[in-house]
Amino acid sequence: MLVIKDAKIYTITNGIVDGSVLVDDEGRITAVGQVEIPADAEVIDAAGKILTPGLMDAHGHAGVDEEGLGWEGADYNEAVDPVTPHLRALDGINPHEEGIAEALRAGVTAMCVLPGSANVIGGQGVVIHFYGNTVDEMVIKEDGGLKVAFGENPKRVYSNQKKSPTTRMATAAILREQLVKAQNYLAKLAKAETDPDKAPERDLRMEVLARVLKRELPLRAHAHRADDIMTALRIAKEFNLNISIEHCTEGHKIVKELKEAGVWAIVGPTLTNRSKVELKELSWNTLRTLWEAGIPVAITMDHPVIPVGYLPTAAAYAVKAGLPYEEALKAITINPAKILGIDDRYGSIEVGKMADLVLWNGDPLEIQSRVEKVWIHGKLVVEQ
Repeated sequence: MLVIKDAKIYTITNGIVDGSVLVDDEGRITAVGQVEIPADAEVIDAAGKILTPGLMDAHGHAGVDEEGLGWEGADYNEAVDPVTPHLRALDGINPHEEGIAEALRAGVTAMCVLPGSANVIGGQGVVIHFYGNTVDEMVIKEDGGLKVAFGENPKRVYSNQKKSPTTRMATAAILREQLVKAQNYLAKLAKAETDPDKAPERDLRMEVLARVLKRELPLRAHAHRADDIMTALRIAKEFNLNISIEHCTEGHKIVKELKEAGVWAIVGPTLTNRSKVELKELSWNTLRTLWEAGIPVAITMDHPVIPVGYLPTAAAYAVKAGLPYEEALKAITINPAKILGIDDRYGSIEVGKMADLVLWNGDPLEIQSRVEKVWIHGKLVVEQ
């Protein structure tokens, strides 16, 4: 039994509580607040400290885009074929990459690692902890969604190769075409239930897209500009898909449409420059505007575009722009957990959830505050 005693506990979902957190030997939180401390417990004195859940980013490329290596560590874009749904980020992650260790030291305990945005359909993401000797033991959830991309990136990559897509029209058409192929694949599988001779040859690409059509796997749609976001929403409506908007830079321009679509907005990286045309309206006001409209938001650093350890800094800038403090904290904890479908176990300090915890010597959104300890499943993995 682990007890983190006398902390100021930022539960995220139930306000701020003064007291202790009890963690059982299975790594689950068993009590929060004013609790009786077992005599045989390992006790951490956290008086004067702040305890939060581990921070989380729903969109990043840690381990598949390794820092400081160049092409040797660039395993996030198979930029020779615009349709690669069968690729898995899981198969390209280096768990010993320095960016992962650095993130953990900054209090970030989990990320959905996704393929990049070179392709129209880039491949499947995976939700991982930032601690483990092999990627297999880091996995929280294998199904992190299917990455698709709109806007400049697929156009740029394939224009250079003299291949389609070279326009936004082609990007949308290619995605529709593949989804229709998957519909046909599902129809053949249905016929094969009564006539096995009609069974199609196994197709890994179609198997993945079939899961998208059945809403078993969400689409993670890279889209910055408002027109690209609308194309993503249009296709999602046509095929009845579960979709989230990744980056959502111009989301403030189409608040009504995003609200009606009922999607999540994963906003960022805003802590960066306007490096391309579709970022010209980059603004910290986007998060506040979306939240005010009732659209659920999360913050992404798009690691390693911006190192994910700067998540608290981004949240602080969002507060400066008018996002309420508690909502900024949710945007880097419980909201990403909800997007990823793991909020029953992660993202807040509640009884029954896993003890992924961070102890700070001050306000977590204050730039001078320091992470002192990090636990994953109740195991101390960082002490500094």
